[in-house]
Amino acid sequence: MALLEVKGIKKSFGNTVVLKGIDFSLEKGEVLSIIGSSGSGKTTLLRCLNYLETADKGHISLNGETFFDATDNKKLKPADVRKKRLQLGLVFQSFNLFPHMNVFKNVTLAPKLYAGERLRLEKKKRKTAESKKQAKEEYKALRDRIYSDIDEEAKEVLNRVGLGEKLASYPCELSGGQQQRVAIARALMMKPSVLCFDEPTSALDPELTGEVLKVIKELKDDGRTMIIVTHEMSFAKNVSDKVIFMADGLVEEYGTPTEVFDAPSSEKTKAFLSKSKEEI
Repeated sequence: MALLEVKGIKKSFGNTVVLKGIDFSLEKGEVLSIIGSSGSGKTTLLRCLNYLETADKGHISLNGETFFDATDNKKLKPADVRKKRLQLGLVFQSFNLFPHMNVFKNVTLAPKLYAGERLRLEKKKRKTAESKKQAKEEYKALRDRIYSDIDEEAKEVLNRVGLGEKLASYPCELSGGQQQRVAIARALMMKPSVLCFDEPTSALDPELTGEVLKVIKELKDDGRTMIIVTHEMSFAKNVSDKVIFMADGLVEEYGTPTEVFDAPSSEKTKAFLSKSKEEI
């Protein structure tokens, strides 16, 4: 059974049809790269997967369970949407770090907020079963233990992306490549089933692109399941298990890197790759 199955995803904005029926599947540990010209629907597809947009039609399953179904008219509560977003982490092309927080706080903020929600529920349970004082003491001890674990994990993750010495630095003190690695660390802290990247190197100059791609390659070597929207053709060819070429809101080509890059069957794919052949 595939880890992620996407069937018939369609999305329009007013009279503009952006996605016309997207289908693909992804096994655990696989890397899928999505390539295509600007305006082909790549980013909109990621945003639909991550619940930043709601698809008009289609079905998505994750770990064998329904993740999204357009026929289900039940409106999800904000807390439910947040839980779903945790399962498909998204690293944005523009970093989206909080400028007033240092690296360590940027990385630990989301997991501590999420842990806080669970702790508040636990606190309510304890109030009903124990004395107020005892409940308060046990709640504080539990909170301190959970937050301490998050802090230690954040240090490990930041070391993993090569930023162990930058915990106290602010985004304005970092290069673009370092900021993007902080964004990757932040996404990893939420332990998503699938980690998605939206043009992770588009805001970087060529000198800094390599350090970000190196981190992504290391994540693949660790067995991380990923979807990468990218314009780095050589990287997509070398790191991917599967490649999708999107054109005009459709999956024009879908296959292994060898099939898509070396023996494309679609004329649109051939035309696109011919313009990018110097990168491959």
